[in-house]
Amino acid sequence: MISNRLNNMPPHFFSGLVKKVEAAKQSGLDIINLGRGNPDQPTPDHIIKALQLAAERPENHGYSPFNGIPELRKAVADFYNREYGVEVDPDTEVAILGGSKIGLVEIPLAMMNEGDLLLLPDPGYPDYLSGVSLANIKYETMPLLKENGYMPDFASISDEAKQKAKIMYLNYPNNPTSAVANIPFFEETIFYARDNGIFIVHDMAYGGIGFDGVKPVSFLQADGAKELGIELYTLSKTYNMAGWRVAFAVGNAKMIEAISRLQSQLFIGMFPGIQHAAIAALGADQSCVGELTALYESRRNVLISECQRIGWDVEAPKASFFAWLPVPEGYTSESFADILLQKAGVVVAPGNGFGKHGEGYVRVGLLESEERIAEAVGRIEALGIFTASEA
Repeated sequence: MISNRLNNMPPHFFSGLVKKVEAAKQSGLDIINLGRGNPDQPTPDHIIKALQLAAERPENHGYSPFNGIPELRKAVADFYNREYGVEVDPDTEVAILGGSKIGLVEIPLAMMNEGDLLLLPDPGYPDYLSGVSLANIKYETMPLLKENGYMPDFASISDEAKQKAKIMYLNYPNNPTSAVANIPFFEETIFYARDNGIFIVHDMAYGGIGFDGVKPVSFLQADGAKELGIELYTLSKTYNMAGWRVAFAVGNAKMIEAISRLQSQLFIGMFPGIQHAAIAALGADQSCVGELTALYESRRNVLISECQRIGWDVEAPKASFFAWLPVPEGYTSESFADILLQKAGVVVAPGNGFGKHGEGYVRVGLLESEERIAEAVGRIEALGIFTASEA
C-alpha cells in the first residue's frame, strides 16, 4: 500500500538519468559521466582519523542529543565567525542536519501550513519540490535568466505571489547555473523580503568552492539577514563528505527552533562519531579546501578551453563544480543530452530537469579527471555538431 502523499511526489530527475546511464553501460559503451554531482575525491585523512578515534570511545555509542552535540554547534559558530565574520549563537541559531537535503525538504513541513506559497528559483535543485509535495503547499518559480546574471528579478514577481509568499529559497553559488551572488544582491533580497513579509532560506551547498581567487559570500554577511532568514551549509562538497550526511542550518532563531522541533520528532540524532569528524573538518587547517578548489579550477580550465577549441561558445563558471553550457541550435536539452550519451558515451544533465527555464542548457560536472574531461570534449567534437570557426 502506498499513500496518496507518496504517489503525488514528483518523479526523481536524477534517478531517471541514472537509469539511462546504466542502460548505456549495459550496451558496452565506455561512459564518461559529467552529469553527476557526487564528489570524486576522498574525504581528507584528518577527518577520517577523527571519526576513527571518536568511534573507539564508548561515550559516543549512545543516543546523540536531538539538536547535535554542543561541541559541533560551537564549531559551526566558530567556523562562521572565522570564515565570514558572522556571529552565531551556537545554542539558538544552529541546527545540525543529516545532510542539507533533509533541511531543504523538511523546512516547509516545519514552517509552512497547507496552501502556503513558496518561491523557488527556476532552474533550481529538483528536490526542492519534494518539500512542496510532502507539505502540500503551493509554489511559484522565479526565473533565473542569463541576462539577469541568473538572479531573480523581484520586480517581475506578481503582486498576488509576493502577498501570499511565506518563504523564498535562494541558492548561491547556484546549482545548476554556477552563478554567484554578492552582498548588494542579498541586501536587495532582504529589503524585498522584509517589505513583503517573506522569510528567506539560502542553500549554500557550494559555498566552499570559488574560482579565480574569489570566495563566495554568505547570505548572513548582509545587514539584517538573521532577522528573516537562515543559511544551509553542507560538508558534502567542501570536504568531500557527501556520503557522511552532515550539514547545518544557521541564522534566525525562530526558524532554527522550528527545524529542531520537527527533527526531534523525526530523528533520534546523528552518530556522535560523525559529529566529531565534522568538528575536525570545520576547525582544522583549511588547506584541504584550497587544494580541492584548485583541482576543480584546473578541471574547469580544461573543460572551457576544450569547448571553445571545438567551437562551443561557453562561459567559465565562477564557482561550484558545475558548468552551465548552452545547447546548440536545433536541439533541446533532452535530445542533445541523449545524443551525447548514445553516440559519444558522454553523460550530461539536461537543463530542463532543473525547471522550465533550464531548457536550452546542459549541466556539466567537473567530477572527472582533466584527461577524461578532454576526452569527453574530443568525443563530442567527433560528432560534427560544432565547428571551430564558430568560436
